[in-house]
Amino acid sequence: MNHQSDQYYIDKVLAGEVNAFSELVERYQSLVHTVVLRMVKNKEQAEEVAQDTFVKAYQSLSKYRGDAKFSTWLYTIAYRKSLDAIKAAKRMMASEIIEDISEGEMELVNDALGYLQNKERKQIISDSIMKLPEDEAAIITLYYFEEKSVKEIVEIIGLTADNVKIKLYRSRKKLYSILKYYILPEISAENGRAI
Repeated sequence: MNHQSDQYYIDKVLAGEVNAFSELVERYQSLVHTVVLRMVKNKEQAEEVAQDTFVKAYQSLSKYRGDAKFSTWLYTIAYRKSLDAIKAAKRMMASEIIEDISEGEMELVNDALGYLQNKERKQIISDSIMKLPEDEAAIITLYYFEEKSVKEIVEIIGLTADNVKIKLYRSRKKLYSILKYYILPEISAENGRAI
């Protein structure tokens, strides 16, 4: 496993060693693809947008100033490329009908996300996130799966911290609404309660 810093490879690329960029691609390709897929909701289109993200990052590498982490800068490009792809395709998202959720049920959201981490449940989580609107899917992915802070998400998607927090709260509620049919029977069974 290579433990060199991102800046090490950036410096090599800028010094003319273009093959060093492949290390950055390898390091971030899975994460970029995940964020993009959850926004564009189409595997083939996600692959294309992820590739475009890395092309744009390579072409713009000399403009990277290091003010933010390279990953944050790269996710910003991925987010914007995803939005461009969505607009270009003029896709209409069907609004999900979200049930009213009590505050008591909301407390289960954090438990639910932690509870659903094992391998056989990752697909349920991924499918559920795909049902969220693009921007909310990106925020949930960046916050919970890429472990980005609210400040980093603000840099990536260009909203205020308050807007990100509101979207994160609403997205968790929507995600819980989608996931609760998978979660509640299992949580109740684990706690010895019947539904």
